[in-house]
Amino acid sequence: MVKEGNPIIRNPYTADPTVLVHEGTVYLYTGHDDPPPGADDYYMQDWLCFSSNDLTHWTEYSSPLKATDFQWASGDAYASKVVEYRGKFYWFVSVTHAGGSRKAIGVAVSENPTGPFEDAKGSALVTHDMLPVSESDKANLDPTVLIDDDGRSYLFWGNGQCYFAELQSNLTGLASPIAVIDLPGFAEGAHIHKKNGIYYLAYGYGYPEKVAYAMSRNIHGPWEFKGILNEIAGNCATNRPAIVEFNGSDYFFYHNGALPGGGSHRRSVCVDRLYYQEDGSMSRVVMTTEGLG
Repeated sequence: MVKEGNPIIRNPYTADPTVLVHEGTVYLYTGHDDPPPGADDYYMQDWLCFSSNDLTHWTEYSSPLKATDFQWASGDAYASKVVEYRGKFYWFVSVTHAGGSRKAIGVAVSENPTGPFEDAKGSALVTHDMLPVSESDKANLDPTVLIDDDGRSYLFWGNGQCYFAELQSNLTGLASPIAVIDLPGFAEGAHIHKKNGIYYLAYGYGYPEKVAYAMSRNIHGPWEFKGILNEIAGNCATNRPAIVEFNGSDYFFYHNGALPGGGSHRRSVCVDRLYYQEDGSMSRVVMTTEGLG
């Protein structure tokens, strides 16, 4: 399908993008807003996958993963992150743990970027009782993962509070205690990436959510708050960024509620250019209806 302008996916509703470049192809993984007619609430039970060689022509695949593919989960497919590691593809997700309302983080694995994916652990990677401090059943939302240049891997996540831990070499366990990162206005929707030796931690800021970010020369911090990266997206109270370099240019994926019938519970993924300053800081993203077309 060809989608010129934003949103880039017009049907179905998509949210919470995560993006991977593999062998010259961009793979876009999204949440799936699918509330029944007349309902105005979050209803997300699976994740979707699309690919493109030019960020304009997109191919859709059958859903490669749903929340209940984790037998220990009761449902709810929240924001996620996909990484390639040692020839396999690992999908870190947030779901509702069976037996209650608390959220947990799981990880699925596949030999192919388009799936099928299966539970890589057989149990949750992070549960609520593992957290050092939390006042919310939604604390374990929106995981993001960085595979560093030395092969070590790190997990960031949270709702109302940002958490951080190193992952084991098989990506299915924690290799360090869970730490708390103090970030101004942190709401949720963390995204970690690295460019030219600098670590960037972007996240949903305040409510309705803008996207802000912090920078560091060390994955363990300290983190320097750099301010707003993206303003409030149209007709939508949340946001979750994904940042990727492709063919020598940098791109910022996000979601809004701009499609007909759209809104905070019927969101759609968009993409615009991202630019860096000479000091390594990121310029504020200019959201456009034209997009990359």
